[in-house]
Amino acid sequence: MTLNKRQFITLAGAIGLMAAGAVSPVRAAEKQIVYLSAGLEAPFWRYVSEGVADAAKEHGYSFVALDSRNNAQSQLQNAQDAIVKGASGIVLSPTDSSTAPAVLDLASKANIPVSFAGIGTVSGDYVTFVTSNDEDGAYAVGKELAKAFADKGWTHAKVGLVMISQARQNGVKRTNGFVKAMTEAGHSIVARNEMQLYTADETFRYVQDMLTANPELRGIFVQTDTPTLGATRAVDAMRRAGDTLVAAFDGVPEFITLIKDGSIVASGMQQPYLMGKTAAETVIKKLEGGTPDKQVVLPILTATKDNIDALLPQIKQSVFAGEVK
Repeated sequence: MTLNKRQFITLAGAIGLMAAGAVSPVRAAEKQIVYLSAGLEAPFWRYVSEGVADAAKEHGYSFVALDSRNNAQSQLQNAQDAIVKGASGIVLSPTDSSTAPAVLDLASKANIPVSFAGIGTVSGDYVTFVTSNDEDGAYAVGKELAKAFADKGWTHAKVGLVMISQARQNGVKRTNGFVKAMTEAGHSIVARNEMQLYTADETFRYVQDMLTANPELRGIFVQTDTPTLGATRAVDAMRRAGDTLVAAFDGVPEFITLIKDGSIVASGMQQPYLMGKTAAETVIKKLEGGTPDKQVVLPILTATKDNIDALLPQIKQSVFAGEVK
């Protein structure tokens, strides 16, 4: 092939840029926020993702969500991919707190700021941790369950726990808060299971086993949203409705009806949409030369049959990311 003078100059310039390690003009100009999610199958993380996406859009950034599927190795690969593809900033909801430092180390070496949404880290440098007061929220749910026991005249009730990973700081706090409320009211925890799959079917099996082994079980606390649906289904299947009460944490749209009809006594609802939006805004503030707060603690909405209607306008946006009309 014969090149004319203009083509030769253009090609030579391109070769020179590649030799100097220059990135493409499109990538250099693009501002991008990447959300590394523990598992987007869970509605909670999907709502967080919506918040991150909206904050990115409002500030002129593009947005990508990468799903780690509750696997630490996938999370690390996602972090590497985000860095290679030119992420400006990262919002991280890690698979658990112990896996976060590896991601922080990669991001630090690439000079990419990271903020956390929902789950924190055991070590490492980051911009902001946006969290909820999990311990107080679980304590408030426990108090509502204890009140429901008292209304039925139940004392010294036996209670079961279906827990999120206790390797997560928020999991430990939810357990501690709820156990404190039960202990203060004179009730006892007699059964515990820790989720592996975070599905309704998994919790259905856990609760069936709890009810079979503990026929006098009066209450069950499930520490996250969709698995609670498995708990209510198991209570119905075992014909224990009215004899075994269910309390929950977080929320999915089905909770609105279940709280209204008493199938769920109370749920401590975090505000995942607001959490994701706030975390993304702290990363963007850092990128634009600001100094965000190191920690932001969002309030938990304790929803019960008595207040669900009043809370609904707030819940529809800050909890369910506008999915419920």
